[in-house]
Amino acid sequence: MSEMPEKHGDMTTHASWGAGEPRLLVSRDDADRSVFEITGDRVSLGSAAGSDLLLAGADPVHATIVHDDRDEYVLTLHGEGEMNANSAEGLAGERSEILRTGARFTIGEWTLVFQRDEFADHGRPFGGREGGELSDQPPQPRRPDYSAERAGQESEREGQEVKDG
Repeated sequence: MSEMPEKHGDMTTHASWGAGEPRLLVSRDDADRSVFEITGDRVSLGSAAGSDLLLAGADPVHATIVHDDRDEYVLTLHGEGEMNANSAEGLAGERSEILRTGARFTIGEWTLVFQRDEFADHGRPFGGREGGELSDQPPQPRRPDYSAERAGQESEREGQEVKDG
Protein backbone atom coordinates (compact mmCIF):
# COMPACT_ATOMS: atom_id res chain seq x y z
CA MET A 1 0.00 0.00 0.00
CA SER A 2 1.21 3.54 -0.73
CA GLU A 3 2.70 5.73 1.93
CA MET A 4 0.46 8.71 2.69
CA PRO A 5 1.83 12.15 1.86
CA GLU A 6 3.27 14.43 4.48
CA LYS A 7 1.06 17.42 5.12
CA HIS A 8 2.24 20.41 3.11
CA GLY A 9 -1.24 21.90 2.86
CA ASP A 10 -4.38 20.37 1.51
CA MET A 11 -4.00 18.14 -1.53
CA THR A 12 -0.49 19.03 -2.69
CA THR A 13 1.45 16.60 -4.85
CA HIS A 14 4.56 16.54 -2.68
CA ALA A 15 5.06 13.27 -0.86
CA SER A 16 8.10 11.41 0.41
CA TRP A 17 10.81 10.70 -2.15
CA GLY A 18 9.90 7.81 -4.47
CA ALA A 19 6.37 7.45 -3.05
CA GLY A 20 3.29 6.71 -5.12
CA GLU A 21 4.22 3.27 -6.49
CA PRO A 22 5.64 4.43 -9.86
CA ARG A 23 4.99 1.82 -12.53
CA LEU A 24 4.53 1.20 -16.23
CA LEU A 25 1.47 -0.41 -17.78
CA VAL A 26 2.94 -2.43 -20.65
CA SER A 27 0.89 -3.79 -23.55
CA ARG A 28 1.24 -5.14 -27.08
CA ASP A 29 -1.44 -6.15 -29.58
CA ASP A 30 -4.12 -6.23 -26.86
CA ALA A 31 -2.83 -9.70 -25.93
CA ASP A 32 0.27 -9.04 -23.83
CA ARG A 33 -0.42 -6.91 -20.74
CA SER A 34 1.68 -6.49 -17.64
CA VAL A 35 2.65 -4.03 -14.93
CA PHE A 36 6.31 -3.16 -14.37
CA GLU A 37 7.08 -1.64 -10.96
CA ILE A 38 9.81 1.02 -11.10
CA THR A 39 11.95 0.36 -8.04
CA GLY A 40 15.39 1.60 -9.09
CA ASP A 41 16.82 5.04 -9.81
CA ARG A 42 17.71 4.02 -13.37
CA VAL A 43 15.66 1.62 -15.46
CA SER A 44 16.70 0.39 -18.91
CA LEU A 45 14.08 -0.74 -21.42
CA GLY A 46 15.05 -2.76 -24.46
CA SER A 47 15.93 -6.13 -25.92
CA ALA A 48 19.40 -6.53 -24.37
CA ALA A 49 19.72 -9.40 -21.92
CA GLY A 50 20.62 -6.98 -19.09
CA SER A 51 17.59 -4.72 -19.57
CA ASP A 52 15.44 -4.12 -16.51
CA LEU A 53 12.35 -4.37 -18.71
CA LEU A 54 12.94 -6.81 -21.57
CA LEU A 55 10.91 -5.93 -24.69
CA ALA A 56 11.13 -8.24 -27.70
CA GLY A 57 11.72 -6.36 -30.94
CA ALA A 58 13.12 -3.23 -29.28
CA ASP A 59 16.63 -1.83 -29.71
CA PRO A 60 19.12 -3.27 -27.17
CA VAL A 61 18.78 -0.12 -24.99
CA HIS A 62 15.74 1.57 -26.48
CA ALA A 63 14.90 3.87 -23.55
CA THR A 64 15.90 4.73 -19.99
CA ILE A 65 13.94 6.15 -17.08
CA VAL A 66 15.93 8.01 -14.43
CA HIS A 67 14.59 8.94 -10.99
CA ASP A 68 16.20 12.35 -10.55
CA ASP A 69 17.07 14.53 -7.54
CA ARG A 70 13.76 16.40 -7.80
CA ASP A 71 11.81 13.13 -7.36
CA GLU A 72 10.78 13.13 -11.01
CA TYR A 73 10.88 10.14 -13.35
CA VAL A 74 12.46 11.23 -16.63
CA LEU A 75 12.10 9.16 -19.81
CA THR A 76 14.76 9.33 -22.51
CA LEU A 77 14.02 7.56 -25.79
CA HIS A 78 17.23 6.39 -27.46
CA GLY A 79 15.44 4.52 -30.25
CA GLU A 80 12.39 5.20 -32.41
CA GLY A 81 9.07 5.72 -30.70
CA GLU A 82 6.33 8.17 -29.91
CA MET A 83 6.19 10.24 -26.75
CA ASN A 84 3.34 12.01 -24.99
CA ALA A 85 5.07 15.39 -25.04
CA ASN A 86 6.73 17.20 -27.88
CA SER A 87 10.17 17.49 -26.36
CA ALA A 88 13.10 19.21 -27.95
CA GLU A 89 16.00 17.01 -28.87
CA GLY A 90 18.85 17.22 -26.41
CA LEU A 91 22.47 16.25 -26.76
CA ALA A 92 23.15 13.54 -29.34
CA GLY A 93 19.53 13.68 -30.52
CA GLU A 94 18.07 12.34 -27.25
CA ARG A 95 14.40 12.94 -26.62
CA SER A 96 13.33 13.26 -22.99
CA GLU A 97 10.25 14.13 -20.97
CA ILE A 98 9.20 14.16 -17.32
CA LEU A 99 6.66 11.40 -16.83
CA ARG A 100 3.32 12.23 -15.24
CA THR A 101 0.49 9.81 -14.58
CA GLY A 102 -1.04 8.85 -17.91
CA ALA A 103 2.05 9.72 -19.98
CA ARG A 104 2.13 7.33 -22.93
CA PHE A 105 5.07 6.31 -25.10
CA THR A 106 5.83 3.56 -27.58
CA ILE A 107 8.79 1.26 -28.18
CA GLY A 108 8.34 -0.80 -31.34
CA GLU A 109 5.06 -2.72 -31.02
CA TRP A 110 4.89 -1.96 -27.28
CA THR A 111 2.77 0.76 -25.66
CA LEU A 112 3.79 1.91 -22.19
CA VAL A 113 1.82 4.16 -19.86
CA PHE A 114 3.37 5.69 -16.72
CA GLN A 115 1.34 5.59 -13.50
CA ARG A 116 2.10 7.12 -10.11
CA ASP A 117 -0.42 7.66 -7.34
CA GLU A 118 -1.79 11.20 -7.58
CA PHE A 119 -0.62 12.35 -4.14
CA ALA A 120 3.03 11.91 -5.22
CA ASP A 121 2.93 12.81 -8.93
CA HIS A 122 4.15 16.46 -8.62
CA GLY A 123 1.67 17.44 -11.29
CA ARG A 124 -1.20 19.81 -10.70
CA PRO A 125 -2.09 20.11 -7.03
CA PHE A 126 -5.53 20.49 -5.49
CA GLY A 127 -7.17 18.04 -7.90
CA GLY A 128 -6.37 20.03 -11.05
CA ARG A 129 -7.74 23.34 -12.23
CA GLU A 130 -11.31 24.35 -11.55
CA GLY A 131 -12.91 26.05 -14.53
CA GLY A 132 -10.40 24.98 -17.18
CA GLU A 133 -6.85 25.81 -18.19
CA LEU A 134 -7.07 29.59 -17.83
CA SER A 135 -8.47 29.63 -14.31
CA ASP A 136 -6.31 30.62 -11.38
CA GLN A 137 -4.69 27.87 -9.38
CA PRO A 138 -3.34 28.48 -5.89
CA PRO A 139 0.37 27.74 -5.74
CA GLN A 140 1.50 24.76 -3.73
CA PRO A 141 4.37 24.99 -1.26
CA ARG A 142 7.95 24.68 -2.45
CA ARG A 143 9.04 21.12 -3.24
CA PRO A 144 10.76 19.36 -0.30
CA ASP A 145 14.52 18.75 -0.32
CA TYR A 146 14.79 15.05 -1.10
CA SER A 147 18.57 14.78 -0.74
CA ALA A 148 18.45 13.14 2.72
CA GLU A 149 15.87 10.55 1.64
CA ARG A 150 17.79 9.79 -1.54
CA ALA A 151 21.06 9.46 0.38
CA GLY A 152 19.35 7.04 2.77
CA GLN A 153 18.29 4.81 -0.11
CA GLU A 154 21.76 4.94 -1.65
CA SER A 155 23.38 3.89 1.65
CA GLU A 156 20.97 0.93 1.88
CA ARG A 157 22.38 -0.29 -1.46
CA GLU A 158 26.03 -0.10 -0.40
CA GLY A 159 27.77 -3.44 -0.76
CA GLN A 160 25.32 -4.63 -3.39
CA GLU A 161 26.49 -5.53 -6.85
CA VAL A 162 25.90 -2.86 -9.50
CA LYS A 163 24.34 -4.21 -12.68
CA ASP A 164 25.20 -2.37 -15.88
CA GLY A 165 22.23 -1.90 -18.19
